[in-house]
Parts: sequence; C-alpha cells; structure tokens
Amino acid sequence: MKKTFISASVASVLALASFGALADGPSFYGRLELAVTATDTGATLQSGTSGVGSSYADENNAGTYLENNFSNVGVKGTEKLADGYDVVYQMEFQVENTSGNGASSPFKARNTFLGLKTNAGTVLVGRNDTVFKQSEGGVDLFGNTNADIDRLVSAQTRSADGVWYYSPRIANLVTLNATYLFDDNANTSDSQYALSATLGDSKFKEQNYYVAVAYNKGISGYDAFRTVGQVKLGNFKLGGLYQNSEKSADSSVDGNTYFVNIAYDLNGVNLKAEYGFDDTGFGNYYNNVNTIGKDADGKAIIVKGIDISVHNFNVGADYRLSKSTMVYGQYSLYKGDHEVVAGTKVDLQDDNVFSVGVRYDF
Repeated sequence: MKKTFISASVASVLALASFGALADGPSFYGRLELAVTATDTGATLQSGTSGVGSSYADENNAGTYLENNFSNVGVKGTEKLADGYDVVYQMEFQVENTSGNGASSPFKARNTFLGLKTNAGTVLVGRNDTVFKQSEGGVDLFGNTNADIDRLVSAQTRSADGVWYYSPRIANLVTLNATYLFDDNANTSDSQYALSATLGDSKFKEQNYYVAVAYNKGISGYDAFRTVGQVKLGNFKLGGLYQNSEKSADSSVDGNTYFVNIAYDLNGVNLKAEYGFDDTGFGNYYNNVNTIGKDADGKAIIVKGIDISVHNFNVGADYRLSKSTMVYGQYSLYKGDHEVVAGTKVDLQDDNVFSVGVRYDF
C-alpha cells in the first residue's frame, strides 16, 4: 500500500511538472534506454537486471539479458528571487522498466536537490553525484552501460544528505567544487567530502579541452585522487583518467586504475575504443566475478585476492537517428588474474560482453 501511494505521488508530481512545462515553469524530461546483452559471466550487467544470481564464479549467469541503462524521469528548473539570486531545483527518479522488481518498486532516487545560485557560486542540498564522480567530464565514453568505468574504478558515487558547492567559472576557464556529507546522517564521526578543480569545457562548446583533478575522502569507504584529461582535435577526441585509491579503513589496501580512449566522428557515426587497467580490485567487475554466494545475513561472499591485475578492452559505435533517438552497439572484454594463495596466480573468469541498445531522450 505504501509503495503504491509513493508511486502514485511521484506520477502526480511529474504530470503536474509536464503541465507546467507548457507554461513558463519547470521543465519535464526523461530517458528510456534499453539494451540486449550477451555475457559470459553476468558480472558486468547493470545492478537489478532480472535473473542474475549471486554466484558469478559458477558461471550460472552466462546468457542473454535485457538491461535497463538507467531509464529515468525528472523535473528541474530555476526561479528568480532577486537580481543575482535564483532558486535551483531538480527531482529525478530511475524507472525500473525491465526489472522483475519494477512492479512493486518502479522508482529509485537519483539526483534530487534544492539550491541557490548567486554571483558567488551555486549551493545545492540533497542527493547528487559527488564532485569527484562529476570530475570525469565526458571521458567515460561508455558511461551508463556495462562498460562504464565503474566496472574498474571506485568512488563513482551518488550520495544523499549532502551539500554541494560550485564556484563561478574563473576567467571563463576554472571552477572549484566541493561535496560535504553530514556525519550524523552517515552515522560516522569521520568527515566525508570531495573536492575538485576543472579547467576548460567538458562539452567542448567553449574550449576544445578539459582537465580535472579531484580528491575523495571517505565517501563510499574510499580515499582517492584522480586526474582526468580530454581534448578534441578535429573529428577526434582523446581522453584519459588516472586514479589512486585506498580503503579508508585500511590505507594498506590500495592501488591504481587508469583508462585511455579515443573517439572519432565518421559522418555522424561515433566510433570509440578504450583500454583500462586496474590493480585495486575495488571495481564492480572484480568484486562480482569473485562472488560465490551469500552468507547467512544475505551479504555477498567475495573471494578477495592480492596482486590483482584487471584488463578491460571496449570498442563500439553509436549513431543518432534524430536529436532524441540514438542506437549503439559495443563489445567489452574483461580479464585478469590475482593471487588467492600467496605465490600462486589464478586467472579471473573472462567476461565477453556484447550489447546493442537504443536510447530515447525527451
């Protein structure tokens, strides 16, 4: 009854927002994205994909699946309070349009906040991607799919109970940004925050380059530092990301992750290729491929090794049939090894992943 009421309330809000968009009010937006994916292990499938069990190591998740790549609906806007002062707001919800659980829980919270924009910068309060995650810019060429960089890299976090600050663009080039999470809401005495500085334009509208440095302290249990760079040269885009990460609770558990990639616009067809390497074992692929079931409390049992090496190769192409509709296809290979017993290398299960999908924005 409670879930039905919440779902109906969300639908009512969005319906009102859609009506308001016809006037001079909030804008209603959304995305539907579905992909058909064939996989050897299921370890890189989107969370919540129906039919995926907990024992990846037994290869019982090999098969062909329908994935929901974060379909969502939302409403956002601004309203002027006075000269130089604007209210900023957004409510966004993930729509579970393929998951078997979607009938009872069709919505999940995404970036939802209330804020104030002034000449001194913008402050948001609520739930949002941390500035550490946002620092990736456009370098994640396969973002929001089973080849997202979070399959290798950690601290790609959307957090609640936080405050965000974004400075104005200094000299039309540099922004300074911060995320702070309230300790009491997180039930911890340790401060959790993220900082970033960006240079250039991640969308390449004003500059043909983008550079970022970012630091994550404690959020999602990691302390991490990253640098990101991407440049547009004619029809080419070249990018890279390097990150050093460690467990907040144990700084001896640490390592490095990096990606390099290239994209080329061939008469509207966006061709792209990427290579990634990780030796931390913090990403989704490593943790999932080593999951052998659940304990009595329902928590995943992970076989964690040492001297970890994970390699990721991605190739793909996407094409916009119209401003609102994009089709794409991609192939990913995940492979690597680690030591479960000191001195003995064990190969991780390879995951060959083929996907074709369609995205519709409105």
